[in-house]
Amino acid sequence: MERHLDEELKELHKDILQMGIMAEEAIFKSVEALKNRDKNQAQTVIDEDKKIDALENVIDEKCIDLIARYQPMAKDVRFITTAMKINSDLERIADLAVDIAQRVIELSAKPLLKPLVDIPKLSSIAQKMVQNALDAFVNRDVSLAKQVFEGEPQADTLRNNVYTELVYDYLAKDPTTADRAVPLLLISRHLERICDHATNIAEDVIYMVEAKVVKHHPEAFK
Repeated sequence: MERHLDEELKELHKDILQMGIMAEEAIFKSVEALKNRDKNQAQTVIDEDKKIDALENVIDEKCIDLIARYQPMAKDVRFITTAMKINSDLERIADLAVDIAQRVIELSAKPLLKPLVDIPKLSSIAQKMVQNALDAFVNRDVSLAKQVFEGEPQADTLRNNVYTELVYDYLAKDPTTADRAVPLLLISRHLERICDHATNIAEDVIYMVEAKVVKHHPEAFK
């Protein structure tokens, strides 16, 4: 029975990794669509989200089935329940990429309000945090999970920079820029939320590996 469980846990591991790859691709494509004002690429992100939603359901069903059939011990239970949480965070990350893509479609027919500076930087941080969080999960690497936390202050700073510039340099001076400024504000918020979900994954990895709860208090594990 243990051999069968081990094999199915490996398959679950692969499914989570696939989910992560798809979520990372969605982030990348949505931001590239913004940079290039590419409506078609943005629509591709929206259309491909159906595959991610379907995989989320498959993973959740597998997790529940594994617990029901094998009644696994503590370490394996932690892995399965962590997989369920990470699955949910990855699906939400993909949804946020869709949100970005929808904003891109809104902007695609309009001249860009300003050169994109902080949003691409914020995107790079978000993608790196997601990648590190997934690598930490795959390799059960607590030190890498802790590195994910370091990206949050940078992400918050960049998001605040975007807000300050768009609100005070554009909206306050010329309200007619709202239809171009507000989507950019929302995109910066979506990227910040992606960073938050990456942090959730890192917290769950630490719990999975060391049974230490650092949720809401990652500084306690530094």
